[in-house]
Amino acid sequence: MPPERFLIRQDKLLSLIREAEVDALLVTGVSNVRYLTGFSGDSSALLIGPSVRVLISDSRYQTQIVEECPGLEADIRTQKTKPHDQLAAVIAKARPGKLAIESHILTVHELGKVKEAIEKTDAGKTIEIKPLAETVEKLRQIKDDEEVAETRLAIRIAERAFVAMKATLTGELTERQVAHELEHTMRRLGADRSAFEPIVAVGDRSALPHYRSGDRRIGESTFLLVDWGAALPSGYRSDLTRVLATDTVPGQLQELHGVVLKAQLAGIAAIHPGAKLKDVDSAARRVIEEAGYGDFFGHGLGHGIGLHIHEEPRMNSVAEGELQPGNIVTVEPGIYLPDFGGVRIEDDVLVTSDGHEVLSSLPKDLE
Repeated sequence: MPPERFLIRQDKLLSLIREAEVDALLVTGVSNVRYLTGFSGDSSALLIGPSVRVLISDSRYQTQIVEECPGLEADIRTQKTKPHDQLAAVIAKARPGKLAIESHILTVHELGKVKEAIEKTDAGKTIEIKPLAETVEKLRQIKDDEEVAETRLAIRIAERAFVAMKATLTGELTERQVAHELEHTMRRLGADRSAFEPIVAVGDRSALPHYRSGDRRIGESTFLLVDWGAALPSGYRSDLTRVLATDTVPGQLQELHGVVLKAQLAGIAAIHPGAKLKDVDSAARRVIEEAGYGDFFGHGLGHGIGLHIHEEPRMNSVAEGELQPGNIVTVEPGIYLPDFGGVRIEDDVLVTSDGHEVLSSLPKDLE
């Protein structure tokens, strides 16, 4: 991404910092630092305020920072300096009267070390530390054109890998082997890695929403559930789920699949700018409840995706807030029957200025 894109994001964050009535924010979340600067390393922080923008890192990343963050001031630590002493020195030099920290990320232990180090500096007694949670995340909810394009690519890679995997599927393969092949194919097609550990669940194992692929063989049942996604070198991800039939489809599975598909389409149809998050969830959940399976749909309808596989906004029955143009969310209703199996259908959906766009394109029929 061009450096200007990160400057725009930093300027938007500065507006939120002013609204919070603090002088600077210490950004310590790895993905938040990346979102604001383009730096793809870890173990680093960004001190940002109206009069300071400094990336705080160590000598391992000195060349990388120059390449990825041209023009951004950086403070580079050597092995002779403790990380908390480095943070304190940079903060003391900036002298923010009120310093905000990412209170949802920085642990109590880490905060104690930072405070102790700051208090040892000349400016220590003049700096007040205040909690400020999920401020950068508010910006990350709204994807720009570049982020949407990256998500589209992550979806296309995942879809192509899925089609390739289906062509090689045999009854002798285990769930784990299929998951590994799916991830290998995504990497070969341009992904950096899998967006998360793929779920390949045979038969009754598909009733576990977050099942870990094991040694069950594909031929042990007549159907399987596959939940997978690709992560690009840029960090952006996709998240999809389909159910495949490997033999004669049981009547109960056909029924469940029909209900879940109807619920998913109802949820997608409810997506538009200003739609209440809980109302979108309700549109899909109502279909499943009316079919008599309400007790077997225990999770929310969907979540945002981006640099993390689970981001805001989240659509569930207790969610507050509304959808906004630029949100990219999953829509993934499911029904899970113990001792039989489960059905989940998941697509990635962009909220547009006047409605929505389904970004994924794989067939949803029970093949």
